[in-house]
Amino acid sequence: MSINRAAAVEYARAHREAFLQELSEFLALPSISTDPAHKEDIQHTAEWVADRLRRLGAQDVAIMPTEGHPVVYGFLPGASADAPTVLLYGHYDVQPPDPLDLWESPPFEATVRGDNLYARGAADMKGQIIAVLSAIEALHESGGVPVNIKFLIEGEEEIGSPHLTPFLKQHREMLSCDFSLNVDSGVLAPDLPTITYALRGLAAFELRVSGPAQDLHSGIFGGVVHNAANALAELIAGMHDKEGRITLPGFYDKVRPLDEEERAELARLPMGEDFWLAQTGAPALYGEPEFTPLERATLRPTLDVNGIQSGYTGKGTKTVIPSKAVAKISCRLAPDQDPEEVHQQLRRYLEENAPPTIRWELDYLAGAYPVITDRHSPWMQALVDAMQRVWNKRPLFKPEGATVPIVGFMQRILGVDSVMAGFILPDANLHAPNEKLHLPTWYRGIETFVHYFVNLVENK
Repeated sequence: MSINRAAAVEYARAHREAFLQELSEFLALPSISTDPAHKEDIQHTAEWVADRLRRLGAQDVAIMPTEGHPVVYGFLPGASADAPTVLLYGHYDVQPPDPLDLWESPPFEATVRGDNLYARGAADMKGQIIAVLSAIEALHESGGVPVNIKFLIEGEEEIGSPHLTPFLKQHREMLSCDFSLNVDSGVLAPDLPTITYALRGLAAFELRVSGPAQDLHSGIFGGVVHNAANALAELIAGMHDKEGRITLPGFYDKVRPLDEEERAELARLPMGEDFWLAQTGAPALYGEPEFTPLERATLRPTLDVNGIQSGYTGKGTKTVIPSKAVAKISCRLAPDQDPEEVHQQLRRYLEENAPPTIRWELDYLAGAYPVITDRHSPWMQALVDAMQRVWNKRPLFKPEGATVPIVGFMQRILGVDSVMAGFILPDANLHAPNEKLHLPTWYRGIETFVHYFVNLVENK
């Protein structure tokens, strides 16, 4: 251990209470991005973050406006000009705390019970931001931060980051870096250090089917016109074969195959069939038989109906032939798939399979790119080493089935990969009442970040 590394770890351990107090101050700010009534709170929170960066010694700190909520930027120069430059991404906004009556303590008053800190934003993701800023402070006070760090802390993640993409495009040069560090992730358990290395993408649609000009009496017109609800159900049913494979033309053409090393890494995760059955309460699992449940849930693409609406669904009966039917459909995309290409594949499926007895319309609602990060890159291996130092065991590599759009946009717009390193637990109650942060794991996270930043230079 170098003097800088050892001193920084000692500083982090000696200042745990101060870091916790700082987090409590941050959590007291109700930075709810979806509610216009909290616009002033959002601004105050951005100012709090900017002030914290200045106290770390960051330069060019600015609260940069967007058409929505502002982005906080700053630059902290490292020990040498040729050190790697890290773009640190996070968000300071939070979800609404509703329903308030289910909280056991006030949502914007940090409360410690046992090993957990309870408050809205404790895990998602104010706690994560304070963890990495605390590590940077520990290094700053122990000889200096070894790498260059650019800070990009936004205020709209909880509403889909609608203005971040144009911000990235507008400020490409300012945000240039070697890689991005995204601290919005977690570990599987307090004793299971985990690195998220892949995220699925997303393509979301609304499919509308119409038949007759209006709802019709099923006794008079049944058998004469095509029922819109029946037609929609038939189209949806045809989107999968009997083994659960998706039948859109060309859908799997760009799906990256799983290599044997990757499958071996996935097999280390404690997430077998029993895990998924317990998590879901389903009577049995479903999907492509040649892949494990974990592989299907994280690195294979999906097509799911999220909702269907048609005809009469009230009490009793109303014997009509619905004239319209609507379905919300989403696809989770595997690495190398393109959401716009999936849009065209769904459109071709409908052109080839929709009967002439109906009309259909398809709206493309949203898209995000899948991401996979090289597990052997120096940025990832520096994190592996950091976690080993703190946990005394090799971390698990975990792909995530959900989507984090900003990671894909950074890859496409800035041309850099993201390392996802965070320390929340699966039971953190994200977006729910009694959101919590497991403090022993959080303290380990601070020390991990200390080692990580040092490793980026020493293990170069």
